[in-house]
Amino acid sequence: MDYQKIIDKFYPEENELRHILLTHSQSVTHKALQIVSFHPELGLDAKFIEEAAMLHDIGIIRCYAPSIQCFGKSHYICHGRLGAEMLREEGFPEHARVCERHTGAGLTKEEIILQGFPLPHEDFLPETTAEKLICYADKFYSKTRLEREKTLEEAEKSIARFGEDGLLRFRNWRKIFE
Repeated sequence: MDYQKIIDKFYPEENELRHILLTHSQSVTHKALQIVSFHPELGLDAKFIEEAAMLHDIGIIRCYAPSIQCFGKSHYICHGRLGAEMLREEGFPEHARVCERHTGAGLTKEEIILQGFPLPHEDFLPETTAEKLICYADKFYSKTRLEREKTLEEAEKSIARFGEDGLLRFRNWRKIFE
């Protein structure tokens, strides 16, 4: 798979949104691949990790988040689900699963209902080690402060707003990936 062709298809213009997507995705990819190299015992496919990490936020273009130059119609919380639809249409269902399961530290049906998120009432939790790794790496980078990696405390604070369960998942992943 040539992830660059998919990015070019949905983000054909050289603009600030494309810059944000690429910079953020490259940071997440770098961290994820670093973890892969430090943990060969996990048996992860580095090529898949690279592809899926570069594409995990492909759906932001269909969301409304003006602070990161997104002027689509959907609520930002839907970007993973929308990205998954885009990648399934392109024929990449495994990459699509990474998209729809990386928001927060994954979202449960209960969290979606409790917080009133405009998502289907079902679980969107990372299940495979690759899905968990990309979700974990993603939590250290924002799209508004591209130049820096978050501290562990900052990453945990951003996850905590989705609920205690997500924070516990994140802390469990830390034991595996650090």
